[in-house]
Parts: sequence; structure tokens; C-alpha cells
Amino acid sequence: MAERPNVIVFFTDQQRWDTSGLHGNPMDLTPNFDAMAKRGTHVANSITCQPVCGPARSCLQTGFYATAIGCYRNGIPLPKDATTLAHHFKGAGYRTGYIGKWHLADEEPVPEDQRGGYEDWLASNVLEFTSDAYDCVMYDNDGKPVKMPGYRVDAQTDAVIRYIDAHQEEPFFLFASYIEPHHQNHLDDYPPPDGYRERYAGGWIPPDLAALGGSTHQHLGGYYGMVKRLDEALGRVLDALKSLDLADDTIVMFTSDHGCHFKTRNSEYKRSCHESSVHVPTAFQGPGFNAGGSLTEMISLIDLPPTLLDAAGIDVPDEMQGRSILPLIRGEVDDWPEEAFVQISEAQVGRAVRTGRWKYGVDAPDKSGREDVGSDTYVEQYLYDLQADPYELANLVDLESHAEVRAVMRERLIRRMEGAGEEAPNIVSVEPQRRAGQRRVTAEEARS
Repeated sequence: MAERPNVIVFFTDQQRWDTSGLHGNPMDLTPNFDAMAKRGTHVANSITCQPVCGPARSCLQTGFYATAIGCYRNGIPLPKDATTLAHHFKGAGYRTGYIGKWHLADEEPVPEDQRGGYEDWLASNVLEFTSDAYDCVMYDNDGKPVKMPGYRVDAQTDAVIRYIDAHQEEPFFLFASYIEPHHQNHLDDYPPPDGYRERYAGGWIPPDLAALGGSTHQHLGGYYGMVKRLDEALGRVLDALKSLDLADDTIVMFTSDHGCHFKTRNSEYKRSCHESSVHVPTAFQGPGFNAGGSLTEMISLIDLPPTLLDAAGIDVPDEMQGRSILPLIRGEVDDWPEEAFVQISEAQVGRAVRTGRWKYGVDAPDKSGREDVGSDTYVEQYLYDLQADPYELANLVDLESHAEVRAVMRERLIRRMEGAGEEAPNIVSVEPQRRAGQRRVTAEEARS
């Protein structure tokens, strides 16, 4: 193994956790991801800390919550003085490259001082605006447009493989940020490669989408087709590493910024703290991760930046707000947080915590998700028992029997908000409106 392993981030956009076979999808969409996760480490409960494109990316690039770094909604560029993963890796002697969607600038092409310190650049700020499924255009280091042939996933993967091949003699950190399976905005469609929509239309529908409808029947076939092509692209990248004799010397992380609820939770596709938006597929392979098994702890997107640094032997800054999962893999941690914390903007000003069993969310109804970073007052919005209701179809927030659960989760939420740098808010409790017959939730269940 090389002293300094290469690091590749394979980052998708708007991909639900249950597109993967390991999470029960029967459509055989992700055989390469599933094999990688079994070979390496599967993060079974991977929860984004901000289910919106730009904010999630700011968290992943810096290791800070979106409210702390200032990018709490789309359209706010990453501060030019922010220290990113690129800065950390470059400081440790790595060559740094970025290929794909950036979404952390306010200009197109992205000027050099808004690229987060990446040295090699082939990207667009908002890739869904500069390209289409079969019309992939990104901008190079000089800000010149580069037309890339083929279906967009394939065109980008060609560039990723060329980069790996060109830099195999030096340690590199490559961030490959795909737009798929995000919708193509100007079409309101999920355009897969030709023939793939027909292959997956009419297939398995996740229970939340089957129950709530939304745009599911219009879009799920195309969405699945995009996921399939992404997995094939992942396989191509892994094949390239193997053929170049780099597989044992390269850490690969697969994850997504957020999921997709297909207009079932609000009027668009994400911006919700429901599992459909916050639970994403995540896996690692390579030095430090192989044979790591499946982690069932709540692991946040905010934990991924320190994990990458730690795995590369780079000191993790104390100010980063997440924790490396490597000690967890090695069995050296007994105080891992029991909950993941989520901030939400744009569609609402909301906050949520998710444990292994419970999901609890609050909303600031008098605040604007586009204008307000947070609030000093929130109102309870939902409580779900994920053990009995993993697809969150029964809101228990107004049940008398679950008052103790709400109290425990409220306590957890306030503690996590303070830990993220927010002020402790006033949370207005919902008055119980319904009885649950003989059902009573014990204190032990409330803390599970």
C-alpha cells in the first residue's frame, strides 16, 4: 500500500438510499455499489445534514454545518477564505482535482477564486443549466467551455478515468460530482440513457411513493435508469483503478448530497427532513475501510470530511463539526452520537433529529426558508417511529401516548442545535389531540 493513498469521492445528486440493493431495492440498480460496500464499509444509516444541493456541498467541502459556514441555502457562494478539503489535501502534498457540478459559486464559468482551492478543474457551477443528458458542457481551468461527447454520466466518467490515468504517479484527491439522478430543470424530467426508462418503468415503487403519489409514476422509471448508469460508471472507475494497479492504494467514497421525495412531501423534490430526502447511500473501500462491515450508527454527511482526512493520514482540524468514522470501524469508540442532526432551508426553516428508531422534526412557520438562517422559536411538526413505520406514513406528533418520546427527542434536538453553533430555541409542544387506545411508550423505548 502507498504511504499516502489516493482519494476519490464519487458524489451523486438527489439519490435515495433505497435505490441500492443493500437497502432492499429489487431492481438490480446498484450491483457495483453493493459489491463495493460489502468489500469495504457500508454506512447503512447515512444521513445528510442539509437536504439542499448548495448547502450540502458546503458542509462536505468544509466540515462545517451550513449555518456555520454561511451557505444555508442555494445561491450563497462558499466564502473565499473557507478552508476546504482541497486545501487540506494540497497542504499534505496531494494533487487536487474537481470534475462535475460545483454549486458553490455565483458566476458561470466559476472563477478561480471561487473553486475552493482545487488545482485541476473541469466543472460547471450549476451543471443542470450548462448541459443536458446528451449535451454535456463543462468549463476547464481557463474558463473555456468543453463539449464532452456521449451521455452525460459517461462523458464525465471518461474525464474521471483520464484524470486517474494522468496522475497515477503522484497522490491525488479527486472529487467527481455527478448531477444524476437529479432532474433536468428545464424539462422537469429525469432523462436516462436511451432505452433505460423503458427498462425500469413499472418496476418496484418504494412504499412512501406508492402511498403518497407525487410525480412517481411520471418520473421513477427515468430516475432508476439514471441510477443504473451511475452504478455502471462506478464500475468503470473501479475497473480503471484495478487495471492501473491502483485499487489497493486508493480510497473511494460513494455518497450523495440528499435524496428525492418526488413531490410527495412538498411541491418539489427534496428540501424535507423525511427519510426520502435525508437518507442516502454511502460506502467506502480502500485502505482503512476494507472488511469494515456495515455500520448501523447514525452517521452524518458532516462526519465524511474528517473521515477522508483521517484516512489519508492528514490531521483533522479540531474545529470541524463532525467526527471520523475510522475509530468506529476499528471498534475504538463507545460514545458515538445516538442521533443525526438535520437543518433545512428554502422550503421551510426546520430542524430534525433521527435516531435508530425515532425521527422528530420542528418548523418555524413565521420564518422564510430563503431569508432566515434559523429561528428562536419552533413548533413541533412530526414524530415517526421508524421501527414500525420506516417510510414515515404515520405522524405520531399529536398522540398522547408518545408525549415522553417527544420530550426526549426535543432534548436531543436542542443539544444538537447548540453543538452546531445555534442558540437553544424555544420549541412549542403540540397539544395531544389523539389517543392510541392501550398503546403507551415507555421511557426505555423513548430513548431507543
